Amino acid sequence: MADRQNISSGAKWEDIVGYSRAVRVGKRIYFTGTTATNEHGEIVGIGDAYGQTVQIIRNIERALAQANATLANVVRTRMFVTDISRWQEYGRAHREFFGGIRPCATMVQVSALIDPRMLIEIEVEAELD
Repeated sequence: MADRQNISSGAKWEDIVGYSRAVRVGKRIYFTGTTATNEHGEIVGIGDAYGQTVQIIRNIERALAQANATLANVVRTRMFVTDISRWQEYGRAHREFFGGIRPCATMVQVSALIDPRMLIEIEVEAELD
């Protein structure tokens, strides 16, 4: 197996569940579902679909930096949303960060996320040059 780098966000859930925010293996970086939490583990943008999406992408951007990557390295995003009727709000934030990069993207509605105040969770895959 290629060299492996586990990247942590420091969230308490990582130890409880046994996962990493991201894992870099060789030139690939895989992200777990990322939510709109700040550095204290508090949810940002309660009720704000656009604001939560922005926070999530900023969280992903910080983790990418730990793997010597940027948003430009992202090749796929998966958005899990609790209300698909708000797709334009999620999509607007996604476009602001990824409009010039244009990764493969999926958005699906789910019945719930781990906290009912969370409106969206995003998974990402990235490739290094």
